Amino acid sequence: MQTKFPQDFLWGAATAAHQVEGNNINSDFWVLEHLPGGMFEEPSGDAIDHYHRYPDDIALLADLGFNSYRFSIEWARIEPEEGHFSKAALDHYRRMLMTCHENGLKPTITFHHFTSPRWLIATGGWTNMDTSGKFARYCAHATRHLGDLIDFACTINEVNIPMMARLLFLPNQEKDAQQAAFVQAAAQAFGVSPGRLSPFLFAGSEQGREVILEAHKQAVSAIKAERSDLTVGMTIAMQDLQAVEGGEAARDHIRREIQDVFLEAAQHDDFVGVQTYSRERFGPEGKLPPEEGVELTQMGYEFWPEALEAALRYANQGPGVPMIVTENGIGTPDDTRRVEYYRRALQGVANCLNDGLDVRGYFAWSAFDNFEWMLGYRPTFGIIAVDRETQERTIKPSARWLGEIAQSRNSYVSPAGYAAP
Repeated sequence: MQTKFPQDFLWGAATAAHQVEGNNINSDFWVLEHLPGGMFEEPSGDAIDHYHRYPDDIALLADLGFNSYRFSIEWARIEPEEGHFSKAALDHYRRMLMTCHENGLKPTITFHHFTSPRWLIATGGWTNMDTSGKFARYCAHATRHLGDLIDFACTINEVNIPMMARLLFLPNQEKDAQQAAFVQAAAQAFGVSPGRLSPFLFAGSEQGREVILEAHKQAVSAIKAERSDLTVGMTIAMQDLQAVEGGEAARDHIRREIQDVFLEAAQHDDFVGVQTYSRERFGPEGKLPPEEGVELTQMGYEFWPEALEAALRYANQGPGVPMIVTENGIGTPDDTRRVEYYRRALQGVANCLNDGLDVRGYFAWSAFDNFEWMLGYRPTFGIIAVDRETQERTIKPSARWLGEIAQSRNSYVSPAGYAAP
């Protein structure tokens, strides 16, 4: 690879509040994690205690050579009861933003990363159109308090993930009974009927999609009303959708439902965040399993770093706005495979830049080994390991590898003491 990345290219790693902060007790996910007989392998608990350890964590990322940090602020902390905004929580996030600037990191903030306040779910959640206005109100409050310190803002993380969950990752039949029991228990916990249970990840209906996109639209207006020059966009989960012979119609239908609609909605934004991990293949009957014998990640999908280049090229045909890779990474216990994944993924970014695509940055997912939703702490995506007992951080070779690329702006570096894959 010969490419030099642009001097102002964003290099960073990303986290989500609920996955790293710990004890987010006003969140809908906290409720779901603690349901008896639930679908979570374990609760988030203290997570990696990033809520208190952020000064050292941010300094660590800066020392590695990154120039940006993408993290989310937690709606459930900022507005723990409807209409009540916590100045203490806002001040906490302001201190985080100031710490980023003190360490030379440009903060890239996500206003919603999957989790919502408990009270929102009790009032209809993400299939209730009133949620759009409530989300915009929260974004306005947060921007009023924090906006002067934010460099880039993502309204909603993976606006299309509820639709993806419904169309691509429906539970198999033997899990249907477990899911039904879980939904029943969750609905009871929030005081709604099962038909009105709509945490963000459950909102995979056309109504849910409409609410989410309207929430994004209203949030952009609310954020811009507080700070008109802030760079704002959404992030979209974009797998490389491939068709084997005869699978084109099935692939194109899914692509329309889970990608195209959202890319079209991004055309008036300042950027679109592209988040890619692997590919999905389609045959005449629909989605296909991974090819026999291919390498799989801890998440069960294919080791396919070339998906990033394909996703960027597809997104480039859509809204016509700049792109930022807001997430890309791999769950694996073998850090040499993580470096190989990043090496090939970044080659794809370099190829896109060479062809004139407007890619403004790259964020590795994730900064730390953290809580991976229903799978608990088993998958390890982090470039920094965390001891679950002591909370001690250990830098992995992949972190130093990426950091050296960020510092040098080269598209490929073989750090001293670490064999190039």
